[in-house]
Amino acid sequence: MGDTPDMPYRQARPARSAPVHGNAYPRMKGGARPREPRHFAALDLGTNNCRLLIARPQGDGFAVVDAFSRIVRLGEGLASSGRLSDAAIERTIAALKICADKLKRRNVTLSRAVATEACRRASNGADFIARAYAETGILLDIISAEEEARLAVLGCHALIEPGDGPALVFDIGGGSTELVLIDTRPDMPVILDWHSAPWGVVSLTESAGHGPPGRDGGAEGRAASYARMRRLVADSMAAFAARLPRDVAMPRLLGTSGTVTTLASVHLGLTHYDRAQVDGLIVPAPALRRISADLAAMDLRQRATLPCIGSERADLVVAGCAILETIMDLWPAERVGIADRGIREGILRRLMGNGS
Repeated sequence: MGDTPDMPYRQARPARSAPVHGNAYPRMKGGARPREPRHFAALDLGTNNCRLLIARPQGDGFAVVDAFSRIVRLGEGLASSGRLSDAAIERTIAALKICADKLKRRNVTLSRAVATEACRRASNGADFIARAYAETGILLDIISAEEEARLAVLGCHALIEPGDGPALVFDIGGGSTELVLIDTRPDMPVILDWHSAPWGVVSLTESAGHGPPGRDGGAEGRAASYARMRRLVADSMAAFAARLPRDVAMPRLLGTSGTVTTLASVHLGLTHYDRAQVDGLIVPAPALRRISADLAAMDLRQRATLPCIGSERADLVVAGCAILETIMDLWPAERVGIADRGIREGILRRLMGNGS
């Protein structure tokens, strides 16, 4: 998904000021801590995507001055091998080199780069981090699932619909899915409970997805595969589901990920992705279920012809649908908020002193 430079992000609520944590300062080769940063940057390297955001403070939020997003599939094959493959590493290093060039050209003086589930799981994750630093100058922090969840909430909570009772925020990633139950009454949301499920669009597709056309078992095979994915995800979230409150009058649900922004684009009938139309959109839950069912019934070639899905997402989107439907089962909201913001925006808020 692309980003639009000079796109303002403003807080919906006043934020408490907080100091920048020590590990949030840049750790580039030979770099000292900056005194008067002008541009801030956040890089999120996930199991599927490498995404960079460069911004400057503006009012009570920030304005994006440059951005980069590329599907690198760092975690491809990880489920079976336990390692990051050579091909995936090469793709990712190439993307990180582009990011490093942007950091230099934009005169970024305060930044943070994080890596998530793929690097947490991979036996050669530390070796990859060392090579990435040696070849690009970018030192990636491998963050915990809990910090990943907190950053995602910090970056997108302003889009939660007003209401009483707790709200559920979820982030469907490539290698895992984070769910966070939050109290929205304070100026800064308070996390009541959280859970990290070991299934994302890449890991679930590789473990339970059906094969290419002609080898996917046809309509029956695709239906069986989708049901299998739904069961795996439900089992992984069962303990969290049992802890969720049952007396919430109006459950509120906000999702941040390529899955929800893609399905929102399909819902709108967009011919190409448009962040301005998707970020902050509210979609009826039944509409998302209908789209999910339709996509799960299609074969790979059919999905690849759809605008905003294409060949890059055609093989992974069904797993995302299975995860999304399972989340809607355990937190039955009538509507789902869509956020094209998350970890990177959470990092930027911390760097700029607008988060905790």
